[in-house]
Amino acid sequence: MRPPQKLRANWSHLAILQTLRARLALAAAGSILAAVALFGVVTVVLVNHELRSSLDTALRQRAQDVAQLAVSAPAVLTFPGAMESPGSGRQLVVEVLDARGRLLASSASLGARLLPQDRVVLAARVAGRTGFEDIELGGSRWRMLAAPIAQAGGPAAGGAVLVASDTTDIANTIGDLGVAVAVSGAVVVLLAALAAAGLTRRGLRPLRRLAGAAGEIERTADPARRLPEPGARDEIGQLTGVLNRMLESLAQSRASERRFLADASHELRTPVTALLGNVEYVSKHGADPELLEELRGDAVRLARLVDDLLVLERAAAGAGERELVALDELAREVAAGYDRVTAGALAPAAVLAEPGAIRRALVNLIENGLVHGPEAGEVTVTVQSVQGRALLTISDQGPGPDPALRERVFERFWRGAGATRRPGSGLGLAIVAAIAERHGGAVAIDGSAFTVELPLAPASSRSGAVSVE
Repeated sequence: MRPPQKLRANWSHLAILQTLRARLALAAAGSILAAVALFGVVTVVLVNHELRSSLDTALRQRAQDVAQLAVSAPAVLTFPGAMESPGSGRQLVVEVLDARGRLLASSASLGARLLPQDRVVLAARVAGRTGFEDIELGGSRWRMLAAPIAQAGGPAAGGAVLVASDTTDIANTIGDLGVAVAVSGAVVVLLAALAAAGLTRRGLRPLRRLAGAAGEIERTADPARRLPEPGARDEIGQLTGVLNRMLESLAQSRASERRFLADASHELRTPVTALLGNVEYVSKHGADPELLEELRGDAVRLARLVDDLLVLERAAAGAGERELVALDELAREVAAGYDRVTAGALAPAAVLAEPGAIRRALVNLIENGLVHGPEAGEVTVTVQSVQGRALLTISDQGPGPDPALRERVFERFWRGAGATRRPGSGLGLAIVAAIAERHGGAVAIDGSAFTVELPLAPASSRSGAVSVE
């Protein structure tokens, strides 16, 4: 079994290879290696092609010269050194054959060796076709050309000229070039990998600082801390800005939750304390109708507060099945359940919404108007349809909230001056705002008129709009 320390070391090495820096460096080195390898292969192929093409040209030119000499002055072919003329700086060997394949003349450098008379030689003598072939001669690779001699008289008429050259120098040149390209390519890839690793390390330094700061925030669980802002406004800078804004939102949400818990605890404490006190009194002195009424009122207030908290939580969560709701019919139905509520102009308007949530928002606004309006004043409900939006307006006959405090009326548990003498927990308007926002709408205040603006349902689906019983 492998020792634990060695196992941990292997896992550590594996983790290092899997880091972003290692992956980027390996990707860069791999790309450069592929480019260098392609360049090397292309270079070797091109040089090999050029060298062999140059050799073929020299062989062809030498064969033409010897073929012309065999026709015009065949006696010259037997002179010493006549077959030894070099071509393009290369040593070429030559054989001249007659029409029957017999040797008429050859280069002295061949000695006792003979060039092989195979298919290209036969094709040159019989069919008059010129051809190249790679042959084996004396343990070396040679390049040979067989060219026909014209039927113009003389002993070589109808024969062939064979010209060959040793290609060992070409093979050596190509081999040396391949080694040089491979070594230089390896050096280039190594240097490129080192450079890529260094540049990647430097480029990812802000990301490492970002990860370290994020880990510290995770360790301390303190969303009030912020990530360090990088100097450059690059992708990492944009990511840092987004994360810092996210942390700001989390901090605000956390502070809001703490305020909510504190306010909820405070609001729950009052009815619970009163309820416990009355129960204690009953246990000692017995109950009377007035005390029982107080107990019932405390229980009702506590139940209403708990219900409001649950409704607010569901409104924030946004979970609920939606259907078509006819706001005009819903407003007419709800208004009929109150003595001092009047249904005004109710234009047809259908919205795609959670029926229970829309009803709750309407009831909360009506009760808000009844509580905060004049004691004997009326509340009016109207519905309008304007430019693809449904406007549900509830107004009372009072002055409405102070314009300087209009933004605060939708805060949880916020209650204006003198509101402590009135019923309510300060959650009604917060519930309305949450419901409107979840349905893609908003709530506006104009004097004592509260207007819930919601998007109208598509025209193709409005025929199925229903009121909520």
